[in-house]
Amino acid sequence: MTNEEVLKTYEDTHALLKGHFRLSSGRHSDRYLQSALVLQYPWIAEKLCQTLAEKVRPLGAQMVLSPAMGGLFVGHELARALKVKSIFTERNKDTDAMELRRGFTVQPGDKFFAVEDIITTAKSIKESIKVLEDMGAKLVGVGCLIDRTGGEVDKLFNVPVKALASLKVESWEEADCPLCKQGLPVVKPGSRAKF
Repeated sequence: MTNEEVLKTYEDTHALLKGHFRLSSGRHSDRYLQSALVLQYPWIAEKLCQTLAEKVRPLGAQMVLSPAMGGLFVGHELARALKVKSIFTERNKDTDAMELRRGFTVQPGDKFFAVEDIITTAKSIKESIKVLEDMGAKLVGVGCLIDRTGGEVDKLFNVPVKALASLKVESWEEADCPLCKQGLPVVKPGSRAKF
């Protein structure tokens, strides 16, 4: 799939939203990618992740790691396409730290590929990677369906980065947000939204 085909898939499933959004990072933006809306169709998730698997396969990962919640379905589908195990980290509700739970095990030297649905600041995926690296596992690459940095994601990691599509979406600190200055209401649709 080309960059345009992936973005069109997001548009066709209403997963590329326009408005005034507070991102998980706390920054504000006029566009938001809600991967859950595209991934709710298993046949589309399968196609996207099979395409990503072709880019990832040469790295020789023994497992796929994803941060819950956003990367969970992508990690599972990617691992299925690669025929390796899928594990995930999740936030501790008391400490907000990423943890490996639910009986997942990692051995020193295990090669893993870390994947997320969207990478903007890479906060969650970097925290997840650190959990496995602290256990002695070896990161062989990082990937996502959408690189929201507009091609700058390679600078965030010291391993190969594989993205299906890239989209530069401007964002602002709340104090500098032109949409706030216009008085437009803000929506927080992300996985860390508190309702």
